[in-house]
Amino acid sequence: MVALLSVITQFAVSVNYNMVDYLPDDAPSTNAMDTMEDEFEASVANSRVLIHDVTVQEALGYKEQIAAIDGVSDVTWLDDAIDIKKPIEIANKDTIETYYKDDKALFSFHIREGDEVEVTDKIYDLIGEENALSGEAVDTASSQKMAGSESAYAALLLVPIIIIILILSTNSWLEPVFFLTAIGVSVLINLGTNIFLGEVSFVTQSVAPILQLAVSLDYAIFLLHSFSDFRNKGEDPTNAMHLAMKRSFPAIAASASTTFFGFMALTFMNFEIGADLGINLVKGIVLSFISVMVFLPALTLTFYKWMDKSKHKQLIPNFKNIGKRVVKLRIPSLILVLLMIVPAFLAQSNTNFIYGVGEHPDSTRIGVDEQTVEDAFGKYTPMVLLVPKGDIVKEEELVQDLEKIDHVSSVLAYVNTVSTAIPPEYLDESVTEQFYSENYSRIILHTNANAEGDTAFDLIDEAKGMAESYYGEDVHALGESVTLYDIKNIVEKDNIVVNILTIVAIAVVLLITFRSISMPIVLLLTIQAAVWVNLSVPYFMDSSLVYVGYLIISTVQLAATVDYAILLSEAYHVNRKQMPALQAIKKTIDEKLFSILISASILSSVGFILWMTSTNPIVGSIGLLLGRGALLAFILVVFFLPAMLLVFDKVIEKTTWKANFYKGKG
Repeated sequence: MVALLSVITQFAVSVNYNMVDYLPDDAPSTNAMDTMEDEFEASVANSRVLIHDVTVQEALGYKEQIAAIDGVSDVTWLDDAIDIKKPIEIANKDTIETYYKDDKALFSFHIREGDEVEVTDKIYDLIGEENALSGEAVDTASSQKMAGSESAYAALLLVPIIIIILILSTNSWLEPVFFLTAIGVSVLINLGTNIFLGEVSFVTQSVAPILQLAVSLDYAIFLLHSFSDFRNKGEDPTNAMHLAMKRSFPAIAASASTTFFGFMALTFMNFEIGADLGINLVKGIVLSFISVMVFLPALTLTFYKWMDKSKHKQLIPNFKNIGKRVVKLRIPSLILVLLMIVPAFLAQSNTNFIYGVGEHPDSTRIGVDEQTVEDAFGKYTPMVLLVPKGDIVKEEELVQDLEKIDHVSSVLAYVNTVSTAIPPEYLDESVTEQFYSENYSRIILHTNANAEGDTAFDLIDEAKGMAESYYGEDVHALGESVTLYDIKNIVEKDNIVVNILTIVAIAVVLLITFRSISMPIVLLLTIQAAVWVNLSVPYFMDSSLVYVGYLIISTVQLAATVDYAILLSEAYHVNRKQMPALQAIKKTIDEKLFSILISASILSSVGFILWMTSTNPIVGSIGLLLGRGALLAFILVVFFLPAMLLVFDKVIEKTTWKANFYKGKG
């Protein structure tokens, strides 16, 4: 009933595609935006249109048509920078070529927030296939259009793959349906209960449901495998379920706890897109845990006869004697990982990061249009400075200095667009309103730098610092690059906090689970090594990494894949009480390799499908990192962790409370 209600309520949850909204209220660019909204009606340009093969007069016609579209404001073109009644040949060439060259016209304008899809559709209708549209608002519109269809496409690919993996791992055709029903119900309830949050970010909407399914499917697998084991021993179904719940509860609780606290760390991010995802995943883990411990037993006991009737032969043979082969590789595994761990840590710390959405694939119109505009007019990022109004001479000097900054192609201000000789109060408000408010003067910088990167961020520092040298601290900067600069500064601090909280929280859970000082160190080193290797790949491939993806995966991979290490280590502890270390690790690998492989293949499939199906660079980046991370965690848990357990066997015994390890000879 709750799940059905949640299916309905999830449609009332709005999705926010604007990353700017997730900046904290005290961020400089947030304050600047609030100030400009209070003082000016004009907005910062967030879109550009390129029109091919037009004369100046035809371009002016297009400008009027674009400006006439509801939701479009502040259309800027050549006539706003120079007097086009005079021959344009005598005007500054650089200024002209910012807007018009080779019979191509480039218009900048603002699209109203919330109407991006509707407005961009109208612009596409106006300009046709042969012209180009790009910008922040276009990114937002594209994300909105693709989100629903891409999530559905990902699910259509993912569910059959998970079912195939589960069929291969069980002895019943129906058992996978029980797994997916139990977790699917909790995913639906999680989506529906977002109604209490009001809205979620596009990252959460795209990633959280699939991630919840992949991470918590293990809980259902643990429980039903135990149920099958007890039934095979002759227990009646009710008693078998009671015993299975009792046996699997510690493993499920430990697994859920590490994931819970790992995701909880995301909620401490100042950049609230992480907090938004963290809240959803924490809620999802709790709901999955409750569903597996309450709903799944009831479902299984009601329909276990159907499960019995749908039994099939084991499709994959047992991994017999694989432990013996894995153990032979323990020394090379140990040496290889220890040689890799320091370079991987250093490399992932020095990766080139992207703080915005990133580049769109060339296969999409938005990707093609972006490249078309850039090829014709180069990079373009507008930036606005708000400085105290009143001193025209000082303003003119500042504008002259700003024009000399590298990568500033032109500056629009009252002093160089109208005239310093004419006092603003003598002119009609329609002429002055874009430059002056009651308290501030607005100066628009057109730059040919990227929206982000060292060049863009150095330019922000230089321009803002220059303005502050004239006006003191009452200076505000805003624009896409300024927002990304704030995101960079905030998430870099978040990274330290989130990683420390994740590691400490998971270490405490492992400490309680294993009642050991050394085990948390061994397990965390194993998974953290996999995280570092995963995040170092972009550095060695000389590619950039979306920082939001990096930050989320550095937490999610650790929280989600430490389960593999827990599963193997718990079984090793049990076996170690009955036999010597070498024999115990061989037996443990034989017993648990298949379960870990199934879990890792599901999580990895989720990641790679997200990567393949999403045109949103942030979601795609998270998917690739998750898919690769799950594979690396599997490899290190299977090869490196057994080597560590053998090498530190005596240390583990001495630092574990009531270890009771086997003392006899093998």
